[in-house]
Amino acid sequence: MRVMKPSVRVAEQGFTLLEIMVVVVIIGLLAAMVVPSLMSNVDQAQTSRTKQDVRQISNVLDLYRLQNFRYPSAAEGLQALVTNPGETSAPNWQQNLKKLPVDPWNRPYQYTNPGQHGEFDVFSLGADGQEGGEGVNADIGNWDLD
Repeated sequence: MRVMKPSVRVAEQGFTLLEIMVVVVIIGLLAAMVVPSLMSNVDQAQTSRTKQDVRQISNVLDLYRLQNFRYPSAAEGLQALVTNPGETSAPNWQQNLKKLPVDPWNRPYQYTNPGQHGEFDVFSLGADGQEGGEGVNADIGNWDLD
């Protein structure tokens, strides 16, 4: 007859609730440090994109002036860069933009002629859509390009 030794139960391996909570707290602390810096990067990217769009529109407006000897009127607006405002208004009109860009906040760029800062102003009203503001809410226009 064989004598059997009582089996020794191997402790189940796994994580305790305390260990899981420590890991969750560490992940939370890391996220609290990283997320604000990522959010400021998004704001900087939106501002950078807006400046690039304003610069591009300003260049196309200059090209329009070279072709037609004037900038589009305020009534014609930026749409004159996409569709012909008429033979008498723009006798040498050429389509220089396929479509008008919108700012990162999904609003159309503003155009005034004559402008307050130069012959014309092209600008975005910023994140809040209101004139003025600071930071991400500040107006971004062709008068303050780097």
